Amino acid sequence: MKHRYKIVYMGTPHYAKEILETLVGAEDMDVSLVLTQPDRPVGRKKIMTPPVVKVLAEEHGIEVLQPNRLCDEGIFEAIENVKPDYIIVAAFGQILPKNILDIAPCINLHASLLPQYRGASPVQQSLLNGDKITGVTSMLMEEGLDTGDILEKIEFVIPSEMRLGALMQQLTKDAGTLTLHTLRQFKDIVPQKQNEAQATLCKKIKKSDGEIAFKDALEIYNKYRAFEGWPGIFDSKGMKFDGITLVETESENNAYEILSFIDNSVVIGCQKGSLKIDTFQPASKKPIQAKAYCVGRGLKVGHQII
Repeated sequence: MKHRYKIVYMGTPHYAKEILETLVGAEDMDVSLVLTQPDRPVGRKKIMTPPVVKVLAEEHGIEVLQPNRLCDEGIFEAIENVKPDYIIVAAFGQILPKNILDIAPCINLHASLLPQYRGASPVQQSLLNGDKITGVTSMLMEEGLDTGDILEKIEFVIPSEMRLGALMQQLTKDAGTLTLHTLRQFKDIVPQKQNEAQATLCKKIKKSDGEIAFKDALEIYNKYRAFEGWPGIFDSKGMKFDGITLVETESENNAYEILSFIDNSVVIGCQKGSLKIDTFQPASKKPIQAKAYCVGRGLKVGHQII
């Protein structure tokens, strides 16, 4: 009978759910225990909602633990009792204490090419910086934040128009592939120390990060790509913008100036460069086609949208 690797899995969001699904579907993997974050209130009605990882694990009859902290009573013992070959971690949301790290090799699947973009928002950061290449890294975990030895990487060339949702989908698929390969080849992999001189750290995204002032078209376009879904991009008055295309990056204009209309869209000048925008959404109102918004307010070429 083929050897089955006994796995303890830790993860919380969709990225982690897809990797878990890959492990569950592999004949040589036995996911015996899943740890994820506690259920959280979601939406205006604050409905208590389980993480998607929990939902998937329960569908497959896998035991689930949801500790507030990994040092909570009984958590170490529950993991140790499984006698795992590996502990796999993907966007779990907590740093593992040393006693758990010592149970078995702990392998993290991080959505960047480490040591670049350690921390909470690596995929957004790669888009914000306009990177041409990103990827996924499997690494041995230690007590630091994404500082452990690198095992393997998969690289991906980012199309210039790709936004967060599509990039996350691609990296999630690659992470599942990498997880299986790293586990199956683990004994033959020579871990590599991270180059601290190349290390960068990215922070958790805040809503205020989405505010723009039409200074630099390329910077705004990259924010639009990176902040798809949430927080989106908006001006100081709460006007949201969607359906954005980068027209060019070199012209000098007055910020917010209407340069032209193209079909139902409007080309807006930035202090550097210009953007074509399909949709405006004033604060607390429904989205409206950009040209219709301007026509309704008597705004013409040469006017500013605020």
